[in-house]
Amino acid sequence: MLKSGQILTGTIAYLDESSNGILIVGKDKVFVRHVLAKERVKVKIQKRLKEGYSASVIEIVQKDKERVKPLCGIYERCGSCHLMHMSVQGQKQQKLAYLQHLCSKSKGLHMKVEDIATMKEPYHYRNKMIIGFQKDKQGKLQAGFYEEFSHHIIPYEQCLLHPEICDAILHTITALMIKLRIEPYDEDKRRGLLRHVVIRYGMVSKQIMVVLVINQQVFPARKAFVQELLKKHPQITTIVQNVNTRKTSIVLGEQERILYGPGYIEDTLCGLQFRISAKSFYQINHEQCEVLYKKGMELLHMTGKETVLDAYCGIGTIGMYAAQYAKQVIGVELNKDAVEDAKNNAKLNQIRNIRFVCDDAGKFMQKLAAKKERLDVVILDPPRSGSSEAFIRSVATIRPKKVLYISCNPQTQLRDLQLFQKYGYVGDVLHGVDMFPNTFHVETVVLMSRIYK
Repeated sequence: MLKSGQILTGTIAYLDESSNGILIVGKDKVFVRHVLAKERVKVKIQKRLKEGYSASVIEIVQKDKERVKPLCGIYERCGSCHLMHMSVQGQKQQKLAYLQHLCSKSKGLHMKVEDIATMKEPYHYRNKMIIGFQKDKQGKLQAGFYEEFSHHIIPYEQCLLHPEICDAILHTITALMIKLRIEPYDEDKRRGLLRHVVIRYGMVSKQIMVVLVINQQVFPARKAFVQELLKKHPQITTIVQNVNTRKTSIVLGEQERILYGPGYIEDTLCGLQFRISAKSFYQINHEQCEVLYKKGMELLHMTGKETVLDAYCGIGTIGMYAAQYAKQVIGVELNKDAVEDAKNNAKLNQIRNIRFVCDDAGKFMQKLAAKKERLDVVILDPPRSGSSEAFIRSVATIRPKKVLYISCNPQTQLRDLQLFQKYGYVGDVLHGVDMFPNTFHVETVVLMSRIYK
């Protein structure tokens, strides 16, 4: 048995799905962050885990050729990035190997992995930022990100994934909190006013939304706060107050109040205008989202005669893009606020061959099947938890020719692909898009066709 504080030297056997380096010591696995496969390392055992042990790096004895010096000063403590110690090529190789490994162990699937589309400049790409607050032991206010596996805030000056203006706005907000004596929310005591700040940024429009998430209905010093923030940053388009009084890790609450501007921003994606509210789902990486959507349409190769269902449609981004290549599109979404946003976005772009329905996608398809209505294509981009057998069964009932499955979690996607195959739909190529550079996450898309038996 290994002991806390024990020093070991060995070679990293491989990286797991979370990009932990795995050091094999006898029958034990030792999990090491910020290393590369085949690097020889000197580590210190930290603690016992369910699956093995965690360890911190003392020295990289023999470096891999893809290792680079992280440009971020808090990289090793912050939980937001995982792969900044790898070159762009190294990250690509790691994600490709990860997808190939997942496919190889998915029973019954014969899936190969295409090359991963990466960014030349993998920085400043995030169009949505979430910042938390706390006071340190000396009572000094800190703004930053949560340390990995904790709710402890790591303060920061500049994040290399954020647009620079957004970090400048955040620093002004922190200064105003001090000046106006606005207390940060304390999770343990459930006291304090400001829980989070969410900033949304239009990469094309340059419009900026600031969402102030507070712990009570009343916002003391609200007028002074808004006036001074706008004076310092007149480029801010809108400011929204969101109320979240629940004991939860979910950032946004249900109640909102517009403090300045229209309550939304607009941005251009794939040549279309989209109105984005505080709660809207909108892909975090504008540049790579366009790559993803174009790849999806290339795979579908539509003729203009198709009827398309866009399941889990959100505010209608991919459905509206697909409408240019199809006869008609139906967007289905359970969140009624997202459906209203989607309808407004269709009007904004004068797209007349798309309609949106507030319903569960699986149940909606069952209704279509009962009416003997036809779909040619189903597009789905579900949450990280993936789809459900009920939904997949509904797809099989209505028998579209093609299904395009987009996912931010390849593990649940491959699980679902096994179910799709059970119900008569098969795909053979997994395409990767690096939507989240410098992290271990990767977006994937698969085209499935109905097989005839």
